[in-house]
Amino acid sequence: MRRWWRPPAPIDASVWAEVRVALPWVAALDGERDQRLHALASLFLNEKTITPVAGLQLGRTQRAMLAALCCLPLLEFGEEGLHGWSQLIVYPHAFRVERSHMDAAGVLHEGSDELIGEAWEAGPVILSWADVMADCADPRAGFCVAAHEIAHKLDALDGVLDGTPPLPRDWQLEWAGDFQHAYEGLVANVEAGLPSAIDPYAAEAPEEFFAVVTEYHFSDPATLQKAMPEVAAHLVRLYGAAPFAAA
Repeated sequence: MRRWWRPPAPIDASVWAEVRVALPWVAALDGERDQRLHALASLFLNEKTITPVAGLQLGRTQRAMLAALCCLPLLEFGEEGLHGWSQLIVYPHAFRVERSHMDAAGVLHEGSDELIGEAWEAGPVILSWADVMADCADPRAGFCVAAHEIAHKLDALDGVLDGTPPLPRDWQLEWAGDFQHAYEGLVANVEAGLPSAIDPYAAEAPEEFFAVVTEYHFSDPATLQKAMPEVAAHLVRLYGAAPFAAA
């Protein structure tokens, strides 16, 4: 028996209007990109399970907000960026995770970190609702935790978390050269104790560099353009024009 695929029911127009009011990045989109995001967010809600934990309650509009934020980096990349994972877990606030690792001498180290977001390479995306809301309250401050974690998911699509999403070969080579140069320059400045226009957390690893500059693309593109124009140009090509680019 042949089955026909039907597109998911779109997010209700009244709910989407509330999303546009709540999310400055969405409100800044032109009509055509708004329609594409609406379709992607509808697909997200159809394919992903959104699981609030620790007593958090999420209504229809809040779930649609999360879907829109997670799909914002996929406007040009498309729905392929949703592949490989099925669940978004949302905590009320920052959450604590236990870590352990074995050092070169064979000594086991254990501890915990407090996080506002996390993306497992082959598992869920995890977000702090309080920090999502803080990003919405100050959308041009250089932070967007949802975009940061989705950048990690894009990065992981080719099976290697290295700061490079799957790209055509020629573009990948240009990307790798420009990103490596910018990353090494940032690391050198951070290690020398010099001030940086970009959050020093980006110097932690190439994959964190990609995720952090993704946040700047969406929330402070002017700073990124001034500090790292080659990186900014690649991100415009990957994500499309930044919502606040002309502001």
